[in-house]
Amino acid sequence: MYHLSSWTTCVIALQRHCILFLSQNISLGLLMHWLMTSAAGQNVGPGCYLPSPEVSGFSKEGDILLGGIFPLHDDVEFQEPTFTMQPARLTCQRFQLQNYQSLQAMVFAIEEISRSADILPNVTLGFRIYDSCRILQRSLEGTLWILSGQAEPLPNFRCQWTLPIMGIVGDASSSCSAVMARVLGLYRLPQISFVSTSPLLSDRKQFPSFFRTIPNDDFQSRGLAQLLMHFGWTWVGLLVEDNDYGQQGGQILKQELERLGACVAFFENIIMSQADRNAFHIIQVMKTSTATSIVIFATDAGLLPLVDEMVRHRVSGKVFIATEGWSISSTLAMDMYSNVLIGTIGLTIYNGPVPGFEAHLNSVHHSRSAENAFLPVFWEEAFGCTWRLPNNITGMWANNTEWCTGDEKLENVHIDYNNVYDTRIAYNVYTAVMAMAWAVHDLMSHRLDEGPYINWTSVNIQEVKPWQIPVSMCTQSCQPGFWKAVKEGEPACCFLCVPCPQGEISNETDSVTCLKCPWDQWPNERQDRCIMKIKEYLTYEDALGGGLAGLCLCLSLIPLAILRLFVHYKTTPIVKANNRSLSYLLLLSLTTCFLCSLAFIGYPTTEKCLLRQAAFGIIFALCISCILAKTIMVVIAFNATKPGSHLRRWTGPHLSYTVIFVCTLLQVLLCVSWLSITPPFPQYNIYALPGQILVECNEGSSIAFWCMLGYLGLLATISFIMAFLARNLPDSFNEAKFITFSMLSFLSVWISFIPAYLSTKGKYMVAMEIFAILASSSALLFCIFFHKSYIILLRPQMNTKEYLLGREGGQRKGTVVVSAL
Repeated sequence: MYHLSSWTTCVIALQRHCILFLSQNISLGLLMHWLMTSAAGQNVGPGCYLPSPEVSGFSKEGDILLGGIFPLHDDVEFQEPTFTMQPARLTCQRFQLQNYQSLQAMVFAIEEISRSADILPNVTLGFRIYDSCRILQRSLEGTLWILSGQAEPLPNFRCQWTLPIMGIVGDASSSCSAVMARVLGLYRLPQISFVSTSPLLSDRKQFPSFFRTIPNDDFQSRGLAQLLMHFGWTWVGLLVEDNDYGQQGGQILKQELERLGACVAFFENIIMSQADRNAFHIIQVMKTSTATSIVIFATDAGLLPLVDEMVRHRVSGKVFIATEGWSISSTLAMDMYSNVLIGTIGLTIYNGPVPGFEAHLNSVHHSRSAENAFLPVFWEEAFGCTWRLPNNITGMWANNTEWCTGDEKLENVHIDYNNVYDTRIAYNVYTAVMAMAWAVHDLMSHRLDEGPYINWTSVNIQEVKPWQIPVSMCTQSCQPGFWKAVKEGEPACCFLCVPCPQGEISNETDSVTCLKCPWDQWPNERQDRCIMKIKEYLTYEDALGGGLAGLCLCLSLIPLAILRLFVHYKTTPIVKANNRSLSYLLLLSLTTCFLCSLAFIGYPTTEKCLLRQAAFGIIFALCISCILAKTIMVVIAFNATKPGSHLRRWTGPHLSYTVIFVCTLLQVLLCVSWLSITPPFPQYNIYALPGQILVECNEGSSIAFWCMLGYLGLLATISFIMAFLARNLPDSFNEAKFITFSMLSFLSVWISFIPAYLSTKGKYMVAMEIFAILASSSALLFCIFFHKSYIILLRPQMNTKEYLLGREGGQRKGTVVVSAL
């Protein structure tokens, strides 16, 4: 059994390899670095430690580094995993001399630049070149090796800070270039491919730092369609590789043929993950189809196993139309394939001159390029010899092996490598290096106050960033949060960047329209993403809500204190006058008025919305009915003292209770009808305030709500009029004056409340109603009971029967006393 620490170390080692490919940010990179450091210091048991692969290539130091990814081999040997030991490294097969020519084109261009006095003077260019073998894994591996600067590639780590990397040239395969571009785009590091033609790579949003020196397959597909129509071939078969290059180009060609009136007989995939490329099935399809012209969207490496199978099955009578990927392949031009591929026509890429390139190719020698890791295998492939150990690649040889001496001359052999009459791909590589070098040259040699570099402050080579190639456009790109509006009479490249309307966003650069946020979301300040709206309602945690709640509780204690005072002095004249039972009921009603304000604070639930306005209306109706009853009793009591008055029989308590019951009952019936027919309910109001959701109570029927308030106003107005008319009645404890002031204050508050209520939204509307309830209740309390409390506590000499009857200081006439209940 392994010790626990050994198992832990094994897990750490496995994590190293997973994180190597999954790490996408600095924090994860740091975690990976820590894991590696931890694992390196452990005493790992046998069979558990998984060493990280060390990659190597062809490198040369310089002031500025350029990376290069080339498919020097075009195939690999796969091995079945055993799950008991570390998977073996992929073994590259079939070294391609023509692709090594492309590598030398990059070396030649860099050496030419270093010798030139016109471009990047006093700057030495270095390079790091890696063999991808047309495999996605190796393309990514080589990219990380170039970026990290050490044998063990580490994502997000750079070990050569003093050597800026200005860009990478490569890869050949569109799929490999796409994998590289997704990584390099994160660092905004320029990548120039010399032969990747997939239209997908033209998407600047997915691949912001990808460029190429070859047209994309949109043009090639349309050209192939025009070629087919020129010969009148309207019944066509399509064979495409199952990768970005084949699928994208094949689909565009199919659409273009159908648009021009041609028909596709079959559309078959060359499956790159299979050794035979699905050849048997494809050959059966070709034999049974009546289509004689077949377009093959593939590379020579992908097509070779299929052509081998065609030779074995003696496929004939077909005309093949080739894409640039294999149209001039020297491998497929061998005599053994002539019976199958004779008559093939196709498109190829431009072949430009590269002066001095032939001399450079023939000057390559192991003695002056010892650091070139690819040179030994190239030498063996070029001369058909084998190096003795340690230079021998495989370590194996036969008795009749021809040994490499190093004295072989490249100018004495004529192979694909030194064939300068076909340097199409090499020319694209040469152009890519020159384009990148001139960009760096322009960046370093400009004057700070001129041209497109105005306001730049640094040209130090160590501070130059790879993404600094100058911008030339009519209008700068519209950033997220804006949309492109057409300028009338201007070219399409000239437009206006208009902010998105309220409630809409754009989350892409150069968006042509804006998107509405969902109902519960709202744009952020930059209007480039939607964020959740704030739900607003009056809460106890809010300073406003908490303050009003505390005020409600404090004010509700005052009527209870006065009630306790009145009960204690219930036998005194000032309490017995003007009907003390009504005073008790009024004080209890005022306490409830203050407390009903709490129903307006907090989350508006269904129960709260249903009851809060009705409770407020009924309680206030009871309160004002008590005041109205007190006013009526004052008027009746005064008139009952006149000789021969018939009002004496109405001075009992029954009239007061009848008035209170009837006036309150009318409000109860109104509120019950309201709650039965159109009851209030909670709702989300998303339209009142931008960026907020108002959680509020919908009153159900605004007519019923205003009728309820109107009824309270009617009762208060009647009380005010009657109290005003009775204000000068000769009574020492006449309440009419105080009732007049209380009703005047009550009506003033609610008349002011109406416009204020209608002009506010959300929690402030609720706070306004609470304030009106507290203000009007306080006005009733203090106007009616403050004077009586003052006399009871501070002027007891006025709380006597003599003062009440007007006998203090002489007989007073016309005094009215309302008998206590």
